[in-house]
Amino acid sequence: MSDCLFCKIVAGEIPSNKVYEDELCYAFYDIAPMAPTHFLVIPKEHFASAAEVTEENAPVIGHIYKVIAKLARELNLDGFRVVTNCGEIAGQTVHHIHFHVLSGKELGSFN
Repeated sequence: MSDCLFCKIVAGEIPSNKVYEDELCYAFYDIAPMAPTHFLVIPKEHFASAAEVTEENAPVIGHIYKVIAKLARELNLDGFRVVTNCGEIAGQTVHHIHFHVLSGKELGSFN
């Protein structure tokens, strides 16, 4: 998608601090981190949010979770949180599905 910020990052049109890349996904550090370790993992294929996960694109989501686990081991993360926002009311500001991985401090609970 030509006007998508994350598609432009994947295409190399906008610089990023890359953590990982393969044929299906791209991971990079967040420019406004909410924790000492905060990176995003995105599919290279554009779809807006978790609301658009289908049988066809679901395998890439599984792959992203495998990549998150691999990166957590490589970065020696002692616990981490994975967050994806779905829609503006949930705080989604870039409409390209992405997974925030946060670690390095006490993150608290949601209750």
